[in-house]
Amino acid sequence: MNTSLPPTDAPAAAESLAAIAAFSPLYQQIKSLILQSLQAGEWKPSESIPSEMDLALRYRVSQGTVRKAIDELASGHLLIRKQGKGTFVATHAEHQVQYRFLKLVADQGDLNTEGPAQREIVDCKRLRASADIARALALRSGDTVLQVRRVLSFANVPTILEDLWLPGTPFKGLTAERLAEYHGPMYALFETEFGVRMVRAEEKIRAVLPDKSQRELLQLPPNTPLLSVERIAYTYKDTPMELRRGLYRTDKHHYHNDLN
Repeated sequence: MNTSLPPTDAPAAAESLAAIAAFSPLYQQIKSLILQSLQAGEWKPSESIPSEMDLALRYRVSQGTVRKAIDELASGHLLIRKQGKGTFVATHAEHQVQYRFLKLVADQGDLNTEGPAQREIVDCKRLRASADIARALALRSGDTVLQVRRVLSFANVPTILEDLWLPGTPFKGLTAERLAEYHGPMYALFETEFGVRMVRAEEKIRAVLPDKSQRELLQLPPNTPLLSVERIAYTYKDTPMELRRGLYRTDKHHYHNDLN
């Protein structure tokens, strides 16, 4: 596949470059232009992007400048470099990023060694967003959202109870049946069937006691503390696309995060 652009596109690229913050470092400007192309769907998840040389010609900058921009995007898990093959748009379907936003790790090993999670969709319905849900998703109060409740089990032990809310319009047509029959990561489903790629997330973590229904779904005795993780996941341009509230059992797992 020829990924280089015809010469007639070079002036447009130069104009776009000039329109981006003039005082930011040049590689940051190139990074912003590549992000624009990713958001516009010019290069789809798992597809290769043009070579550094082609991008340098496209943006009329040095190959080193392009390389630095790509390095930053790769460190942010938006692109993946593959030795001898090129640079590809990251996808949540890739094995190494399936658990990118899930930081729960088994005390003995990790989630990968436990095998795929067993998933049970408890509920899936469309409703009007409450004020707090609308605020988290940058919607108006009363806008339609999809609410999903599911249980994730590892080694047949219910381990995570999740409630999540999605804006109704981007996820029109998503049903409990589709969620149940899809065997890959949920974010891969969002990516491949709805064109929504989660690129970053923010979390709030606290210790809580579950209510009766939550405790029963996780098969726990009374007064068992759980780890509460509230996550807002964003697509490009910092647009919130999911609010997720999870309750994690930590009797055989712990929350692990690498801090750089």
